[in-house]
Amino acid sequence: MTLWILNGSVWDEASGSLLNKHVRVEDGQIAEIIDGVNAPDTGSAEVIDAAGKLLSAGLIDMHVHLRDPGFEYKEDIATGTRSAAKGGFTTIACMPNTRPSTDTPETVKYILDKNASEGVVRVLPYAAITKNQLGRELTDFAALKEAGAIGFTDDGVGVQSAQMMKDAMALAQSLDMPVIAHCEDNTLVEGLFFSEGEFARKNGLKGIPNESEAIHVGRDALLAESTGVHYHVCHVSTEQSVRLIRLAKSIGVRITAEVCPHHLVLSDEDIPGLDTNWKMNPPLRTPRDVQAVIEALEDGTIDMIVTDHAPHSAEEKAREIQLAPFGIVGFETAFPLLYTKFVLTGKWTLGFLLQRMTSDPARVFRLPTGRLEQGAPADLTLIDLDSERAVDPSTFASKSNNTPFGGWKLQGWPVTTIVNGAVVYSESAN
Repeated sequence: MTLWILNGSVWDEASGSLLNKHVRVEDGQIAEIIDGVNAPDTGSAEVIDAAGKLLSAGLIDMHVHLRDPGFEYKEDIATGTRSAAKGGFTTIACMPNTRPSTDTPETVKYILDKNASEGVVRVLPYAAITKNQLGRELTDFAALKEAGAIGFTDDGVGVQSAQMMKDAMALAQSLDMPVIAHCEDNTLVEGLFFSEGEFARKNGLKGIPNESEAIHVGRDALLAESTGVHYHVCHVSTEQSVRLIRLAKSIGVRITAEVCPHHLVLSDEDIPGLDTNWKMNPPLRTPRDVQAVIEALEDGTIDMIVTDHAPHSAEEKAREIQLAPFGIVGFETAFPLLYTKFVLTGKWTLGFLLQRMTSDPARVFRLPTGRLEQGAPADLTLIDLDSERAVDPSTFASKSNNTPFGGWKLQGWPVTTIVNGAVVYSESAN
């Protein structure tokens, strides 16, 4: 099967500009990229006219929650992957805090098989570090790798025992697999739900201190140095964590890190009140922390952007603030939010944003995708950089609409998503 994408605007790093290109796709691969001076002979091939649209390698999100199995009322693989596709993502990596937890080869196989039959983007499952994510007993890493897991994490909770984490890292290293860590010291966060900052002070609340995250980052960096494992820090949100990651990188520790859009554009001072759509984990931090993670992303201390897409039902989020779950959805707002806030304002180049959402996650996790070049998988995203619209949660493809960004006017909306050469989302068809 042949597909031609004509007149796409492709970012050229050498010139720092967009160039008009035609792309030919054959059998799920990028077969040819040619200058868009003249229209090629497309014959009987399927043709997509991409005039006026950015053509990029498909976006990659290495931290998502699909809630399947066990919490399908929040999200499932069918709706989650469609939400990802609508946001321009072609590869996503799902966390293991499901029920049952993704801690056996059978559950890994369930996710892969269900995605093959119902999903529309590539899904890479993480497996749990400990059984039921309880921090008491390691899972069978070798069997989970054999089943298709791409790394090990207890995301949703931090591994509290240093010995357990060191054992996990040593085992993962022996299998050439990464350990991905949710960094949180439970003794500093129990029963708390907003950061220790201006919002907490104004509302008479005891806040979550930055050290709750940074203590685990520092501990794990030392353990990663000792074991030699590839250690990846989830959703970095504090200035202290940034300092520790930067130091660890400077001495050769195999440490990488990610940050979420909401920690780049919001601080605790933006929280309008006790609204559960602003309750997330890690919580929104101070403006100083926001500036620190922005600078860390810019200088490479933080390697990539992820969404931490965390759907919850309207009924759950309607509970009082103490009882409502942490988390917001992220697939469908991530690119337009960052494009509007950083590229349109001149803080970042378009190429920088694309790199942190495509080739950098692919590099860190050794994926074949994330490249717009001949011979690469034909995972592609078309984005309308010009049209402005307001975020409307009622239109999300996700089952859930828990977001603090409702009503925000943004530019840079994905309009077509292609996975393995097949169109899996088209705005014109919806």
